[in-house]
Order: sequence, then structure tokens, then C-alpha cells
Amino acid sequence: MKNPVPQVASLLLEKLLCLVHVRPLPAGSDGEPPPPAPGYYDTSCFKRGDLLEVPRTLFIHFGIYLGENRVAHLMPDILPAFTGDRRQIQQVVTNKRLILGVITKTASIRVDTVEDFAYGGSILVNHMDRLFEDQVLSSEEAARRAEKLVGATAYSLLWNNCEHFVTYCRYGAPVSFQTDKFCETVKMIIRDQRSVLASVLVGLASIVCLGLAPSTTLPTIFIPFFLWMAG
Repeated sequence: MKNPVPQVASLLLEKLLCLVHVRPLPAGSDGEPPPPAPGYYDTSCFKRGDLLEVPRTLFIHFGIYLGENRVAHLMPDILPAFTGDRRQIQQVVTNKRLILGVITKTASIRVDTVEDFAYGGSILVNHMDRLFEDQVLSSEEAARRAEKLVGATAYSLLWNNCEHFVTYCRYGAPVSFQTDKFCETVKMIIRDQRSVLASVLVGLASIVCLGLAPSTTLPTIFIPFFLWMAG
């Protein structure tokens, strides 16, 4: 029978990467690929205060629609810690900016077009309402809460991510179901202390196969440390 520990450790690596919203870039690229052209999405079906949900392969990104093709959403970003220049900050967040934001726990609640926010993904509207039933605030209240929070903010993978932001705005309570799933995965792994060694081996293997990069090196360092601290 195969030892399940390496497979579980690999799953944790995948979960951690999806929580920080890392999107792989073409080799040698330092920025994000261009978003769809304006008009790619039909915004006439969106109403101010709607909760927009973009499912990805490994994660879900969330935002609050403000009207006029504008979406407020929380993104890890190191740049607001160094400059107040809105023109620089408003540029598309690259993976380097994003990962450094995760490490330093800095982020910004920013307003982007629907195209920049969704990046070609399909959009679900108010899909989470079914989970909160009578807790849904008025659409105008949700939009106003989002607008009030726009700007630099602290970031935490587990306690203050994009899902916490939108659930606070629309339902009045910051929660994250993605975080809950991640924590359940961690609980499963820390039952076996061999997971620490297994996660190190998985991380080293990913560095050998994929090269030395933030997306491979950082999880190799932080996942074993997190498991060791939790164990």
C-alpha cells in the first residue's frame, strides 16, 4: 500500500498556492498577460452591490460590483507599502508583487474593470447568497461598505483575504470557506509528523523540476515551518 503522506503534502502545497492566488506566467515574463478587451463581459446583467465570483482551477476570486464596469476586490500587493502613487499601484498586480505582499502581509482593496478582475474567467453573481439566507444586506449597503474600504490594508491568508472582504460587505460577517477547507487539510496532515519531512521532499522536488522561483521556493520554506509550528 502506498504511503499517502507525500500525496497529502503535495495537496497542501497546491492548496497554499491557490489561496495566495498565484497564476503561472509564461517563461521569462515579469508581468501578467493582457486582460480581455473592454466589452468582453456583458455588465448589463450586474447590479451595484452584487457579489462577483470567478472560479479558477484551484481557487475562487471574489469582488463587489460597484457599477459602471467597476469591481472592488482585495489583492495581496507589496507596492502600497512603498508608494502612494495611485498610477503605479493601479497597474495590474504581477506575481512578484503579489507574493511579496503575502510575505509582508500587505494588500490593497482596489477598483478594477470587470475585465481586469475576471481575467477571462466565468463570473457567478451572488452565488453565495444561498449560504447566508436572511443575512444578505441591501445592495447599496454592500457597495458602500466596499467603497469605504478601498485602499491599503493588512493581508492574511487565513484571516483577511478576498473572500473575507466580500462576505463582510454583502453579509455583514467576514468568513472564508476556502480558508476552512485549507485548515481541514492542515489538520489532516499534522496528524502524522512525517508530513514535515514529506513536504520538504516535495518542495525540493518541485524546485528541481520547475526551477528556483518564488512559487516553488517559498512553499518549500513556509509549509514545513507551518507544519512544525502546528505539530
